[in-house]
Amino acid sequence: MGNDRTQLCNMAVQAREAIGAEDLTVLADRGYMKGEEILACHGLGIDALVPKTHTSGNKAQGLFDKADFKYVAEKDEYRCPAGQALIMRFTSIEQGKTMTTYWSSQCQSCPLKVKCTTGEHRRVKRWEHEDVLELMQAKLAEMPDAMLVRKSTVEHPFGTIKAWMGATHFLTRTKNHVSTEMSLHVLAYNLKRVMKIMGIMPLMAAMRA
Repeated sequence: MGNDRTQLCNMAVQAREAIGAEDLTVLADRGYMKGEEILACHGLGIDALVPKTHTSGNKAQGLFDKADFKYVAEKDEYRCPAGQALIMRFTSIEQGKTMTTYWSSQCQSCPLKVKCTTGEHRRVKRWEHEDVLELMQAKLAEMPDAMLVRKSTVEHPFGTIKAWMGATHFLTRTKNHVSTEMSLHVLAYNLKRVMKIMGIMPLMAAMRA
């Protein structure tokens, strides 16, 4: 099964099949951020929107983050905060991904070097499909309230259900039994929610109709 970071495309495909939609936008928290999953969704015509993770070692040390380096597509180079060009140096395979490494020859004499790197050169790596991730981040930037809306509409049901389940969570074992138990929890939540919105009598009338 893997973890959250390997399940985004799988869940998105199942969701699209379940609702019978041709177009689908999937909004997930940063725990699902994995380039290969975003690319897989993109290839299937699914619009995945996932915020970047905040795990930059450089930023934690008070150095410039990769986001401070702007990619210039027409020249295939990066522009650093000091305005210097980081040109393409070599391409390598890292964890199955094709990565290109860039750096500038001007780092040694740069007045911003102490804010940029502790090494000889500041290196920036770019995945061959980085443009897909950049497009996704650009879309998210145009939707500043998207994650807040997601949090208020999606996380509440799961938080409530987890509170109902208590510390033991699931009482059953094996995937089929646990799936059934979870379905019952979801059904109970949905019924309570509808009863609160509609009222018991209108709900019963609607169910009889």
